[in-house]
Amino acid sequence: MAAQNFDMIVIGAGPGGYVAAIRGAQLGLSVAVVEREHLGGICLNWGCIPTKALLRSAEVFHLMHRAKEFGLKAEGIGYDLPAVIKRSRGVAKQLASGVGHLLKQNKITVVMGEATLPARGRVSVKTDKGTEELTAKAIVLATGARARNLPGLEADGKRVWSYKHALQPPHEPKKLLVIGSGAIGIEFASFFNTLGAETTVVEVMDRILPIEDAEISAFAKKQFEKQGMTIREKATVKQLDRGADAVVAHVEQNGKTEKIEVDTVISAVGIVGNVEGLGLEDLGVKIDRTHVVTDEYCRTGVEGLYAIGDVAGAPWLAHKASHEGVMVAELIAGQKPHPIKPGSIAGCTYCHPQVASVGLTEAKAKEKGHEVKVGRFPFIGNGKAIALGEAEGMVKTVFDAKTGELLGAHMIGAEVTELIQGYVIGRQLETTEADLMETVFPHPTLSEMMHESVLDAWDRAIHF
Repeated sequence: MAAQNFDMIVIGAGPGGYVAAIRGAQLGLSVAVVEREHLGGICLNWGCIPTKALLRSAEVFHLMHRAKEFGLKAEGIGYDLPAVIKRSRGVAKQLASGVGHLLKQNKITVVMGEATLPARGRVSVKTDKGTEELTAKAIVLATGARARNLPGLEADGKRVWSYKHALQPPHEPKKLLVIGSGAIGIEFASFFNTLGAETTVVEVMDRILPIEDAEISAFAKKQFEKQGMTIREKATVKQLDRGADAVVAHVEQNGKTEKIEVDTVISAVGIVGNVEGLGLEDLGVKIDRTHVVTDEYCRTGVEGLYAIGDVAGAPWLAHKASHEGVMVAELIAGQKPHPIKPGSIAGCTYCHPQVASVGLTEAKAKEKGHEVKVGRFPFIGNGKAIALGEAEGMVKTVFDAKTGELLGAHMIGAEVTELIQGYVIGRQLETTEADLMETVFPHPTLSEMMHESVLDAWDRAIHF
């Protein structure tokens, strides 16, 4: 069978791959996408989207318990976990089918199957019906990543879960141990804890949410403990003794080992890139700790081969993958896009309270030699936050004292995942403290705290 020829082939249809394909098609390229499992990838099917649906249910449940505070009556409050899961799966399905529709609308050829790269410019796809051969001058790897399994802590889907099992739980956890306190671990801990599971989080680093600013981590820890979670930092799970209906975890902390019995463990100890079985090594692609090595334009060093998204390394964020997809498609179409600045990519964690940040933490800014000015503003000083009944939180901004450059912004509290974008645009436009101070923020909004935090860095905050 003759090979089908395209201008661009994308391997993987997650938020990196399908976006790259659509942008390529918009620019007049003939495009094929190869996907082995689900259009929309992990993000739409097993990641960002279904977890947000679950967390929204938990948030509404939490608010129902607070009805009295708002002068409302809610009695006999309860939840139906299978129904919560069903809604989450429905949301994921709706969006995934939307991706199929978008690809069709843009006349993109979709090949469902397992891809290998037998030679430069060639992709061989094992499908249900046999093998299809495709060729293109440009090939984009968007194969994503999967949960990391540590020896002895492997997920089995019964009592020890990965994020996938946690999204379709075989039973309801009553006593839960979460290993790892990055975004994935903390989101699941937050969800099940809100539903009443006795939750313990174990983090090997010296604080939870270790990539966040230290003050934000400390604030988050306080809030989680207030909600009844047990947080263990600088702790390691050495071993899991698995029983039919319980797991005994051996947790080492401060040189002592303690046994904790739970009914469920969620392992969220990071991810590994999907680099195996593609034939990358034979092509001469450099791989470093399961991630494809690329330059700032996502080029692999092998002519015509690009890698985007999680498979190309940190930050492991859907929006980074999508943006890289657009950049690579434009590059392939002969345009001159700007490379992405990692420091301008925001991270969002949808626990309760939410956490969001962009740019440098205070410690990183000092480490890089900046003399800094730091501003903070608490939610308790904001009218809208008090009206919402969400007075716990803070906004922190970090500036270069000499130039006024906004180096970083860090937030914790209600809706901060929506607020952070203001600072992201600020960084993109190379804003200074003067620009932000002179901007008129609408009242009453949570966004006013962003303004006050900037003012506070120069001792000018009005409401605190």
